[in-house]
Amino acid sequence: MVVRAIHAVSKPQNGVGAFVVQCKKLEFYYCDWAGSSKGMNSFIRHQLPLFAQRNPQVEMTVTPRPRRHPFVRASYVNGQAKVVCLRNLEKLQILDKVRLMKSDNGEKLKRVNKPVTSINDGVRGIFSHLHSNKLSIGLEGMELKKKKK
Repeated sequence: MVVRAIHAVSKPQNGVGAFVVQCKKLEFYYCDWAGSSKGMNSFIRHQLPLFAQRNPQVEMTVTPRPRRHPFVRASYVNGQAKVVCLRNLEKLQILDKVRLMKSDNGEKLKRVNKPVTSINDGVRGIFSHLHSNKLSIGLEGMELKKKKK
């Protein structure tokens, strides 16, 4: 008997396994002559074309904003937006900030009080040593053990 492999093509499963970048738009604002935009101007000339070519799924706009500090605004799929000031940063520092914004999901930071979060509470409730039955071991037991030896 000959064993033969079944030839099959993978099928899409309603987005399972597909990666969707959460950042949909990056807007760069800069000034042509201000000293705080020196790194931003260098970034726009040298780093941004390559960054845009590597990330075609993200829309990028560049807008001059005279007499203002440079910043970048990111818009996300969930409707959130984040703004980061890029005043007096070098072009590689700006590239790091832009990569961080592109890989972010736009959600606000949340304080985590419990290590595990769940929609449903536990049936038994929260365990506490204060509510357990305490076993008391008195000195009497220690004395009995000593006497036996």
